[in-house]
Amino acid sequence: MTQAAPAPATQAVPGTQAVPATAAPVDAQTYAEIVQFYSHHMQLLDNAEAEEWADGFTEDGVFAQNVKPEPTRGRDTIAASMRRGVDRLKNRNVVRRHWLSMVVADQVDPGTVRTRYYAVVFETPVGGKASVYLSTTGADTLVREDGRWRIKYREINHDGA
Repeated sequence: MTQAAPAPATQAVPGTQAVPATAAPVDAQTYAEIVQFYSHHMQLLDNAEAEEWADGFTEDGVFAQNVKPEPTRGRDTIAASMRRGVDRLKNRNVVRRHWLSMVVADQVDPGTVRTRYYAVVFETPVGGKASVYLSTTGADTLVREDGRWRIKYREINHDGA
């Protein structure tokens, strides 16, 4: 894999050339992998495959939201929480679709990437019209684990909360 070009130099180290103060954007191949990961990840959720969706987190992954006092910790706990959520939607005869875009991905080290993105959630009652249910920003720390990307830490901020 080719290394991304360094970010503009903003901090000088005595005796060396200037070095970036922040992480550099990922290369195009890594960016494509991350967008593919997110596309698959959101479709699993929209298909009510809560356990498979939660497999996108590390075993000790964390899912924090600004509308909950405490983050959900651990893949199994995240899966159980999401299972309850998708079952509630099914019982209400509602379909949700997550639209994730505007992904910014910065390489922290060879196996770690930090991302920031927008997500819009559409909700459609059976026989009804789609409407925007929620608008959020997200920030994830992704790590390479067993040759694939997984979420180590996710923070979702609901707009207007």
